[in-house]
Amino acid sequence: MAAPWFEDEIAGALAPLVPGFAVEVVPEIDSTSSELMRRARDGHRAPVLLAAERQTAGHGRMGRAWQSAQSEREPATLTFSLGLPLAPRDWSGLSLAVGVSVAESLDPSSAVGLSLKWPNDLWYQERKLVGILIETAVLQPDAAERYLVIGIGINIGARDATGLSTPPAWVQEWRPLATPAEVLRDIALPLVRDVQLFDRDGFVPFAARFAARDVLRGREVRLSDGTEGLCEGVGWGGELLVRTASEVKSIISAEVSVRPVRTRP
Repeated sequence: MAAPWFEDEIAGALAPLVPGFAVEVVPEIDSTSSELMRRARDGHRAPVLLAAERQTAGHGRMGRAWQSAQSEREPATLTFSLGLPLAPRDWSGLSLAVGVSVAESLDPSSAVGLSLKWPNDLWYQERKLVGILIETAVLQPDAAERYLVIGIGINIGARDATGLSTPPAWVQEWRPLATPAEVLRDIALPLVRDVQLFDRDGFVPFAARFAARDVLRGREVRLSDGTEGLCEGVGWGGELLVRTASEVKSIISAEVSVRPVRTRP
């Protein structure tokens, strides 16, 4: 018998926040985010959470692949996407707000020490645990509202580091019995609440929460264009602030990627 995914429980919890919200779980798909974007382009823009037991073509920022478990014998991963119409005044910092929400659900008291790596990763002990990708589809020309798709990939069981630029971490390191379904149940309701908070108030309510877990703040970093400097955290719009020899650079997520120059001991 297939393991339960708590679809009805999650949908019931979310219904008061988002009427008509649906939860779907499929055995296999190319990418949950790609599927929701296809639906949006075809006019299907209802609020939905789509999870997959296996993804064959998951993707992250800058087109990087996100590998999920490739067979029943491999360790578990959780891959899902949240889709819903949204119309914030400013979209800046949304991926950071989503990261804050997921980190707080997985590590409510900060006892585990989950950290946030700008702009869209969660780290555990200097290793990547969660990847986040934000995509939007325009609903109508010149309309403020768009269809938002938040794609999230979480390593639940142990992962092989082969071919990865950052070594992986996994939830079962501190929750040995965790399953993808249980983690999804933990994350879904707080995530939708936080997305709605962002819709109303932007990144400002998340700024201090992000700063409390910011893994780059106070460290020397190197940007993908070769620039090096001291990370001074993030601004009120979610931009990364890097002090170089000549100036404080304000970096937005679409421009470059960033890495610590040295790994903490």
